[in-house]
Amino acid sequence: MPFGGLTPRSRLGWMPALTERDRYEWRVGDRVDPIEGLASFCDHYGLPVIDLTAGAGSSASRYSVGLLIGAAACARAAGVGPGPPSPCPAVPDLAAVVFDTFNEPEYVSARCSALSLGEWRRSWSDTEHAAAVCAVRAAIGRGEVYQVNVVGHRSAPYAGDAAAALRAVAGLPGATYGGGLAGDGWTVATASPECLLTVAGGVARTHPIKGTRPATAVGRAELLADPKERAEHMMIVDLERNDLSRVAVTGSVSVPELFAVREWCGLWQAESVVSARLRPGTGLVELLRAVLPGGSVTGAPKLAALDQIAALEPVGRGPSMGALGLFTADRLDLGLTIRTVAADGERLHLWAGGGITWGSEPEREVVEAHAKAGPLLAAIATAAGPPGTVPPATAPPATAPPATAPPATVPPATVPPGTVPSGAPEIRS
Repeated sequence: MPFGGLTPRSRLGWMPALTERDRYEWRVGDRVDPIEGLASFCDHYGLPVIDLTAGAGSSASRYSVGLLIGAAACARAAGVGPGPPSPCPAVPDLAAVVFDTFNEPEYVSARCSALSLGEWRRSWSDTEHAAAVCAVRAAIGRGEVYQVNVVGHRSAPYAGDAAAALRAVAGLPGATYGGGLAGDGWTVATASPECLLTVAGGVARTHPIKGTRPATAVGRAELLADPKERAEHMMIVDLERNDLSRVAVTGSVSVPELFAVREWCGLWQAESVVSARLRPGTGLVELLRAVLPGGSVTGAPKLAALDQIAALEPVGRGPSMGALGLFTADRLDLGLTIRTVAADGERLHLWAGGGITWGSEPEREVVEAHAKAGPLLAAIATAAGPPGTVPPATAPPATAPPATAPPATVPPATVPPGTVPSGAPEIRS
């Protein structure tokens, strides 16, 4: 069931809870390919997995499918390994839940028991995060990558019902894809502002978001004027154009909107729109293999960036940096699972990070990651109320100061000043 009576939100607005009919879950270690397994499951319920371009009415399916595609399943879709183990293995690496579209909605009571929250612990310290930024800059200097998105994880023990906290996360302002999905012993909620992929009428669109500043007049001016932020953004726009071109009608890839500034929870973020008309006969498997994982949470070139991510990040990304959304007879709508929180039976988990380029400053990247996590932490804390007592046995040893600690002083970049060497490899997926 979706948590709190909510299914993932599409750009058409909130949908009420629907009756669950069936589900498919995949985890790292399962022998079946996750994307092939997903397609087979959706095909069984009459969804247009063979040809997403056939148009409205081509499928008479009465079902909609809520989709959660975690980072490990996205990596498998790209043909690479899953990376470090997920810190929340109770959450499947891919889940598809079938709902009966024509049934009367089942509204779930919003009442929840009290939530008691323990101390947040992070997967790396500010200094370790800064060292990862320096390592990426060194790889750029060697010509191995142009950009890598590095992400840190934090978790906190809890007791009671986390539903109110997760609902508060999904309801944050600017959460275009605010919503969630749940299963036995797990729940995922997102406040994502980013569209990973929509398909309707044979046209695929993605809305990459890169570039962040405080939502003030000064912050907006800085974002628009900063060459580092624009370069970071343009790299991912080019990557997404390349991804869609793999399944597009020749000449149909376009960028109808470039570097538009929009607000999410007190932050300005730059967003573009990349669009393409799909080749006739393009199916779900082919499309997902072309676009997953999303470029804005990997980097460029995508496969080389994934290698860097697997080497640098101390824990897996779990359900974050993947996709959450809906698949219906006439539409596929997936949000990118940034600004995302997961709950297992004992802990709440969240992830935050950012794209690293040659122009990145380690200390500034650390501060930006804290700024992105801040609204999620505040929403959870407000829903939890005054701090409670949580059994300490559920908390792993800390490797960093509490998340509320001020950013530490970080070392300067170890890469010598200069520009990225010429003759760097062409950006490819």
